[in-house]
Amino acid sequence: MTYISDTPTGPGGASRLPVSLLTGFLGAGKTTLLNRALSDAAAGQIAVIVNEFGEAGLDHDLIETAEDDIILMQSGCLCCSIRGDLSNTFAKLLARRDAGMLSFDRVVIETTGLADPSPIMQTFLIDPVLARDARIDGVVTVFDAVNGPATLDAQFEAVSQVALADLIVLSKTDLVEDHVADRVETRLRGLNPTAEILRSSCETFRPATLWNLSAMRENATQQQAIDWTTPKPVKDPLANLSGLSPPPARQAEFTPHDTDITSISIILEEPLDDAVFDTWFDTLIAFKGRDILRVKGILFLEGIETPFAFHGVQHIFDPPVPLNSWDGDDRRTRIVLIGRNLNRSEIQRSLDLLHLGKPPNQTRQAATTSQD
Repeated sequence: MTYISDTPTGPGGASRLPVSLLTGFLGAGKTTLLNRALSDAAAGQIAVIVNEFGEAGLDHDLIETAEDDIILMQSGCLCCSIRGDLSNTFAKLLARRDAGMLSFDRVVIETTGLADPSPIMQTFLIDPVLARDARIDGVVTVFDAVNGPATLDAQFEAVSQVALADLIVLSKTDLVEDHVADRVETRLRGLNPTAEILRSSCETFRPATLWNLSAMRENATQQQAIDWTTPKPVKDPLANLSGLSPPPARQAEFTPHDTDITSISIILEEPLDDAVFDTWFDTLIAFKGRDILRVKGILFLEGIETPFAFHGVQHIFDPPVPLNSWDGDDRRTRIVLIGRNLNRSEIQRSLDLLHLGKPPNQTRQAATTSQD
């Protein structure tokens, strides 16, 4: 398999800086969530990159000082607007940090409401500066429980924001009844089975849940890596049997945007031959790369005890990261494909390459799709 970026370390061998993408359609509540994160002392020092300060809507009670392109927050966090392209802005931030002018532990990029996250994710894989010094820590998508379903019907960018998320924060649930929020959550789960879905209005919601979402880091625990690739259960529509609250309204028919998106979860029981896996995966990406929005997984190879986390956006991949903390006897490879019009039977046939010469029961596929 061919990867774009080099060794995943920054200057002096330091770990790459974690970067979170904060996305969500217009009016979903990204800035409200961002202000909560900036005011949380437990989050550490955060550098926020936005397109324009005027769009950010930062809480002025949190602002300490402001320069022409940097706003310093009382918490020690800072916010900067993009000047030129993202790579130049990021490089200037790192240069100021290395010179001792700024201090931050992580970066949050707040995208515009109309943005598809995938080009930004690809930039972090192919740009020499970003690939060397930074890593995507997770994609956080804020989804409006009131207006979001209509947006999904009308805008594919909103569908992409949901499909690429590691965490979906469901906002404005206090403005709708519980059964409406449950129905929205079920629809989101159909688009992205592996993302965690949390409600921002819940009393137990903490900004700390926004961080460390990806298993693409050497200190990821075994459970974190498994959770990253495991479909989450859908809420049980029969859970309310008492009749004390209104029954869920009839689920609206999925729009073409929903049914275009498919998520396939693959589990392979035995470690794989690296050459066979490379052949299968390179062939899959060559034929379906444009349609595959995102791939992530845990890979076990024959003769190597340590598994690897891997991740890609369409045909561009980060170098695999060894999961050195893995223990126990679970040596199953897990692969999650999210994309447009993926055909489960075609994927199943291609899996034959992975177990040629092995008993059929050594390989199985569990798949969830938006059509199911």
